[in-house]
Amino acid sequence: MIKTLFSHIGEYKKSTLISPIFIVIEVIMEMLIPTLMAYIIDYGLNRGDMSFTLKVGGCTLVIALISLTAGILAGKYASYASAGFAKNLRRAMFSKIQQYSFTNIDKFSTAGLITRFTTDVNNIQMSFQLLIRAFCRAPVMLVVAMFMSFLISPRLSVIFLVAVLFLSCILAFIMFGVHPYFSRAIRKYDDLNINLQENISGIRVVKSFIREKYETNKFKKATKELKELMLKGERMIVFIAPAMQLTVFSCILLLSWLGAKMIVVGDLTTGQLTSLFAYTTNILMSLLMIAMVMVNVVLSRESGERIALVLNEEPSIKNPKNPVKEIKNGDIEFKNVNFSYSNNPKVLNLENINLKINSGQTIGIIGGTGSSKSALVQLIPRLYDVISGEVLVSEENVKNYDIKILRDNVAMVLQKNVLFSGTIKENLRWGNKDATDSQIEHVCKLAQADEFIQRFPDKYDTFIERGGTNVSGGQRQRLCIARALLKNPKILILDDSTSAVDTKTDKLIRNAFKNEIPHITKIIIGQRISSIIDSDKIIVMDEGKIVNFGTHEELLKSSQIYREIYESQTEGGAK
Repeated sequence: MIKTLFSHIGEYKKSTLISPIFIVIEVIMEMLIPTLMAYIIDYGLNRGDMSFTLKVGGCTLVIALISLTAGILAGKYASYASAGFAKNLRRAMFSKIQQYSFTNIDKFSTAGLITRFTTDVNNIQMSFQLLIRAFCRAPVMLVVAMFMSFLISPRLSVIFLVAVLFLSCILAFIMFGVHPYFSRAIRKYDDLNINLQENISGIRVVKSFIREKYETNKFKKATKELKELMLKGERMIVFIAPAMQLTVFSCILLLSWLGAKMIVVGDLTTGQLTSLFAYTTNILMSLLMIAMVMVNVVLSRESGERIALVLNEEPSIKNPKNPVKEIKNGDIEFKNVNFSYSNNPKVLNLENINLKINSGQTIGIIGGTGSSKSALVQLIPRLYDVISGEVLVSEENVKNYDIKILRDNVAMVLQKNVLFSGTIKENLRWGNKDATDSQIEHVCKLAQADEFIQRFPDKYDTFIERGGTNVSGGQRQRLCIARALLKNPKILILDDSTSAVDTKTDKLIRNAFKNEIPHITKIIIGQRISSIIDSDKIIVMDEGKIVNFGTHEELLKSSQIYREIYESQTEGGAK
């Protein structure tokens, strides 16, 4: 995990290394000040030597300024490195997610990924900055302060050694105790984000069913569970401060008592005792800093593991070594295909699929909910890979094609039609970034979208809200079909993509396809018989199998499933 995360420090390695150098300079200068103060007391003030006092005082001021400057520079470089590290982690995760196949994406929830980009990266950023500054500063301060204390009085320095061992045991016990609570709390952020995402995206449904109170209580429950976990961890962490205070005051009392006796017998000077008091604070403050860093490291350890999980996830679909970069036609063939979303051969979503579609044909697919219609077509652009068997496009296994070339030639309009914030033109140019205005208008006419776009005041420059919330479901579907057509593909797949379109417009779209793009292989998944009735052939699916394949007339005679669907959707069947 650490190796994975730190490999993304990248161009900020220099700042990461420079900051500790300035920290060491800052600490050494700071640790010299108590010793210089002891000299001022013993050899300047006690002897009335103002010249010596001013000289050493001037040196102390210069050293303090050096320490201050080094501290400022250390903070600057540490902040720069930690912010850059966080930026690189977010970029690396985003880039990795873009490479994921649908199989990879299915392993992570949307809310979980958002939490990783926000809360988890923020935790890592804070911990990284503390590691650079506090965790570098604290050990150096501890070692130098202990060393200076031993130079002054080895006997009294034993007090510090015992104090360090005592506090180290307390801190280790607390750190191991709080880790399980903070690990569970980080995972609870996912539940919190899921609730928030569901509520905001479905706010219209919430209001239409008057479920505001229910959703509020559900969110309260999620926040309460998170609060309880954090409190359990904090209840253990609060013992750090009392333990620290107990140790500090015990050291001061012991130093005062033993130091006073040593001054009386002449084994210690007043200035040396004063500097030991300063080193007491420095030693124990360094331990407090280490404790703070450890708390943050424990909190961010789970975050780091979650981020590393995303970064280490290998895409299940990759380009072959020497990919084929040309698709000649829209021929499609399935040979003994078995497929499972879970990649488990014992739980198949598609079983023994054998199918041949000629280029330019229009193929309809119909079947009940859960019959794996979408799974079948998602194998063609290689959104998923088969467990066994082959999917061929233009007589070539889809695994041999360059993924970009394959998906450019297989345009797919998914069940969930997604538009992005931006103008209509910007959304449509996802299909072809170099498309001209006339090309855009042409595909919109084919998809029957031009008619409603012309009614907008800004026409093709109309701004689409995120998710396309300012257009109707049918308009959104037609825009998505136009976007797919703009790719000028060899294969066009509509996965129930006209379900929100009225039957008249649906027929106009099918007629436009038939007359304007006869060379493109078209696969249409539909729940309405009218959407696929004119297809060259129709596939009937049930429980992940192709149970019938033929024309409308043939299926009425040979397929009970198709006949039942047809009769239930026609007036004759209703009577």
